[in-house]
Amino acid sequence: MLVYGNKDNFDSLVSEGVVVVDFFANWCGPCKMLGPVLEELSNSRSEVKIVKVDVDEEDDLARRFGVMSIPALYLFKDGQQVDNKIGFMPLSDLEEWINK
Repeated sequence: MLVYGNKDNFDSLVSEGVVVVDFFANWCGPCKMLGPVLEELSNSRSEVKIVKVDVDEEDDLARRFGVMSIPALYLFKDGQQVDNKIGFMPLSDLEEWINK
């Protein structure tokens, strides 16, 4: 499942299960490359929720997580942030990161 997060729904979106949060911007080249990879992940792994957060529209959330570079991926498991990565990742690396 792929959804868009904002300051009002973010905490509830990451509260349960495995969630990958993608902090992105529409003008960011690597972010545009990552988009289809995240869609493919969303289609192949129904147990993983993808939450996209536009840093230009949700700068408070970006500041809350200290996002300095994008794309920034944050991995949550049952509401707890367990890891984060910066930059583009191919699908195989993304799945390996989630599975560990």
